[in-house]
Amino acid sequence: MAPGQRHARPAARRRSAYPYALYAPAAVVYLVIFLVPTAMAFYFALTRWTLFDSTFVGLENFRDFLAEQNLRIGFQNTIVYAVVTSGLKVVLGLLLGVLLTSRLRLRGFLRSVVFFPVLVSTVAVGITFSALLRPDTGLVNRALAVVGIDGPDWLGDANSALLSVALVDVWKGVGLATVIYIAGIMSIPRDYFQAVAVDGGGAWHRFRHVTLPLSWPATYSVIILSFIGGLRSFDLIWTMTRGGPGFTSDTIASIIYKQYQAGFFGLSTAGNVLLFLVVTAIVVPLNYFLGRRQVAA
Repeated sequence: MAPGQRHARPAARRRSAYPYALYAPAAVVYLVIFLVPTAMAFYFALTRWTLFDSTFVGLENFRDFLAEQNLRIGFQNTIVYAVVTSGLKVVLGLLLGVLLTSRLRLRGFLRSVVFFPVLVSTVAVGITFSALLRPDTGLVNRALAVVGIDGPDWLGDANSALLSVALVDVWKGVGLATVIYIAGIMSIPRDYFQAVAVDGGGAWHRFRHVTLPLSWPATYSVIILSFIGGLRSFDLIWTMTRGGPGFTSDTIASIIYKQYQAGFFGLSTAGNVLLFLVVTAIVVPLNYFLGRRQVAA
């Protein structure tokens, strides 16, 4: 072998290893922040633990958590909440995205207004809307009374509590969906819109045949992000209803938190593991289906 070839191989190895070295910091952060806590959670879900000691109990925590009397209601509420919030964010985000990419005056200001709720603390939003939705003194019912409508007890009625929180969640989160749609719509080449105009198509045709299909990557992102957020939602629900009245607006996350409050740390850790598995079991097939739809589009 020629001397030049012997020197070339180590240099080639160094060049091929160089890109992977750049991944190392991110890999360490991912390992420390995600993989290690996840593995610890799976272990502690099998124990009865406190801050100072732990006792291995096997699958007992999982059996006890699945035996919770309000778990069925919590699971049902979690799915309903995720579907309602993600569906409304997709629809409203798309419509606002189309509106705010049009030749509208003050569209820059309106974009800021739409996005502003995303920046506000979720707890602050929950406290504010809890006051606005009070049956007697809330601004919402007072406004309805002006036009002769007797407003309900939005957060105290079992039939409206969860939906009320879901609508507040949509108000807070639709700004992010709108920004994603604005980016998706603005990335569509203008040639497609011009082709529709040449063929005599109007605004509806541009939306139906260009904007809607070509903004599918944005729709895909909004569905996945908002659906995961809906399945994991806790802070807004807890701030506004505490899972009430009774257990009617409980979600899996709020049930888990109640176990933490009661001092059943192993039981609540098992609930977190089950929630992780539920989210994974729902989102992975959904991601696969939407990904295939995106490729086909």
